Amino acid sequence: MDSSIKDDLVKRALEEGFVSCRVCRPWDVPEVPGRLAAFIDAEYHGQMGWMAERTHWRGDPALLWPEARSVIMLAESYAPEHDPTEILQHRDRGAISVYAQNKDYHDLVKKRLKRLARWLIDVAKAQGEEPEVKVFVDTAPVPEKALGQAAGLGWQGKHSNLVSRDWGNWAFIGSVFTTLELPVDAAEPDRCGSCRSCLDACPTDAFVAPYQLDARRCISYLSIEYKGPVDEELRAMLGNRIYGCDDCLAACPWNKFAVAASDMRYAARDELKAPKLAELAVLDDAGFRAMFSGSPIKRIGRDRFVRNVLYAIGNSQDISLRPVAQALSDDPDVTVADAARWAAQQLA
Repeated sequence: MDSSIKDDLVKRALEEGFVSCRVCRPWDVPEVPGRLAAFIDAEYHGQMGWMAERTHWRGDPALLWPEARSVIMLAESYAPEHDPTEILQHRDRGAISVYAQNKDYHDLVKKRLKRLARWLIDVAKAQGEEPEVKVFVDTAPVPEKALGQAAGLGWQGKHSNLVSRDWGNWAFIGSVFTTLELPVDAAEPDRCGSCRSCLDACPTDAFVAPYQLDARRCISYLSIEYKGPVDEELRAMLGNRIYGCDDCLAACPWNKFAVAASDMRYAARDELKAPKLAELAVLDDAGFRAMFSGSPIKRIGRDRFVRNVLYAIGNSQDISLRPVAQALSDDPDVTVADAARWAAQQLA
């Protein structure tokens, strides 16, 4: 195949809205199986049982699709235009993670990946090739961050997320596996140095060591993945974070190079920048679905979301919100009812 296709591929990816495009081999991440095994053995995955399943694929991308010869790794910026930690000072409002303040990134990124993949197939066929492709965005057993480092998109920082000198750490990662043999890029070295900004920013001390996260203490895990009542010792640490947490990402000094999001559908909806806890708490199932249609928040359901809102109300120190919590103390969902009684007690 004409080697110029790699240059054209990168150019096309940038035209599609990605901020970076790099290539590695599926077998370029030999360290992943050991790291994954240690993570699972320590039970840091908590209730995320899917992480302990299909570990042979999750640990070795070469087994996921043995015919693949190249992995095209792409980054798409969702850098916020505002300080995502400023909302934490307004205790009667809910803090929603930047990535979830508008449309679901899975849908947006996957459509871009599919367009790029179709373009690649057409170009390859014009040169006499018959390639196959598969696209992935955070929904398959693919170690995307490790592959991103191997391809040179960036490096996995001490907070375990991908960091780049060119766009900081506000980016979604997607991949295109292909049977084509494409020129590979050099892996990106770790440039965190002695910096501890992300580790020190964590409200719950979820990092047991640099590069090691205990998800069971992570606010993103607790507010999104965890089902049931959150341990009382952790509830106060949630503050007013009702969906996800951006503290470790926002603390990274490399964000001074952050690239503005090219897709306006990542820009925060006005009603989700600083939503009132009192209005969110009274959402029923229909109201919740209507408000978060097309949003990643929708997948956790009304009950888990209102549970989070009630924890935030309990942490608000706003006595006027006590009746809101009391009204939900007999909610049909036992976890919501438990959170409501806890919140009312905190404000007593």
